[in-house]
Amino acid sequence: MLTLLIFAATGAAAGVLAGLFGVGGGLIMVPALAFVLPALGVPAAVVMQVAIGTSLAVIGATSISSTRAHHQRGAVRWDLLRSFAPGLALGALGGAFVAHLLSGDALKNTVGTGALLVAAQMFFGAQPPPRAGGHRLPAGELLVAGGGIGLLSALVGIGGGSLTVPYLSWRGVSMQQAVGTAAAGGIPIAWGGALGFAVSGWDAPGLVGAHLGYISLSAFFGLALASVLTAPFGARLAHALPARTLKRAFALLLASVGLLMLLR
Repeated sequence: MLTLLIFAATGAAAGVLAGLFGVGGGLIMVPALAFVLPALGVPAAVVMQVAIGTSLAVIGATSISSTRAHHQRGAVRWDLLRSFAPGLALGALGGAFVAHLLSGDALKNTVGTGALLVAAQMFFGAQPPPRAGGHRLPAGELLVAGGGIGLLSALVGIGGGSLTVPYLSWRGVSMQQAVGTAAAGGIPIAWGGALGFAVSGWDAPGLVGAHLGYISLSAFFGLALASVLTAPFGARLAHALPARTLKRAFALLLASVGLLMLLR
């Protein structure tokens, strides 16, 4: 019971922060799980794999509602996703198997560095200068870009929005459509990555409790339910508070998380 309460609290916090700051909760869930899982008996050698795999599974469940909301506003470029999504899914699938081969310390440092980079991007508002071509983009380019974004996202345990939005914006896609398309792109990343972590960790020794490879089922259900319930509350707060201040506050939080992961 205590375990489920811990996971529910983490999911609730991730949901509020995701709704409040407009990004997925992966960079909140992964560090939190990395701290909690050892106390629950997960072997230190695979703590990071379980944390990342579980985070991706949760994102795969919760990103559907976000995509639906963006679709209803006409902000999802399905024409781009036809070529983009296969690359995202395959890249995330490959990233999961790469993560399986890496040590826990290497993954911890990857997550910490990723949190710091996203924090810097949010704090300073860093975006590449836009280029023409947002109406139609080459299918081959989208496939390759999707593969790279998917692979990096699976190594960190995120839905890829912090990478997809700058890329699509740089390629001339409007910011509203870039955000909506990135939300939809989180589904193939999360599902591809979760599948990879489930398969690669199928015979991992020492895993306790109900699990599907590197996915902790108790953590998944606790996190997913709580984050779905609390994300709308965070979204309402976002409309009541200044956006610039919110982004910078979250950037500082992410920077703290990143440093904690690197120094731990």
